[in-house]
Amino acid sequence: MSDTKTIASGKIEKSEAEWRKELTPMQYAVLREKATERPFTGDYEYETRPGTYVCAGCGQTLFESDAKFDSGCGWPSFTAPAEAAAIDEERDVSHGMIRTEVLCSRCNGHLGHVFPDGPGPTGLRYCINSAALKLQPK
Repeated sequence: MSDTKTIASGKIEKSEAEWRKELTPMQYAVLREKATERPFTGDYEYETRPGTYVCAGCGQTLFESDAKFDSGCGWPSFTAPAEAAAIDEERDVSHGMIRTEVLCSRCNGHLGHVFPDGPGPTGLRYCINSAALKLQPK
């Protein structure tokens, strides 16, 4: 029997045991414990295939490959989410910095952070952990 609940808002809630069972240890660490993969080690850092990046936790569409760019920061970077409603943002004051954390709006999984130093047209850089994503190639 599954502990998964989809509440009226469309959000997905699962027990920690269910998350641990469904995710790899790295996916769990990133999505549920707000960890960060080491720079330049993620599966999608150098990925160039066209496609859609979905949340590794719940499958919600997050980013399109045409918004991906090489920022040189060590993590996949995007100029904008596929839809603004797919992303939630929270103030993050951990590690002695003030940053904006990016979360999946459906399962509340930690994706990474957004910074105001990206290219046009948005000027934003969504710096996202590969472990939080799954690419659906086109």
